[in-house]
Amino acid sequence: MAHPKSRISKASRGKRRTHLKMDKPTVSFCQTTGEAHVRHRAFWSEGKMYYRGQVVIDNSSDVEEAAE
Repeated sequence: MAHPKSRISKASRGKRRTHLKMDKPTVSFCQTTGEAHVRHRAFWSEGKMYYRGQVVIDNSSDVEEAAE
């Protein structure tokens, strides 16, 4: 079984991993709506929630009824 010769402190480990948080999130454009969104995340557009180009939740009729 692997066993480290000396323990690596939390500070040293954190310093080594700082570059992991520096990247900006990857942005994609929806083929259906054309809106920019963060990859692998659902997003709202005109009262509808889209994920992978498909409508997941449709609240557009609820919004219109509340406005009247």
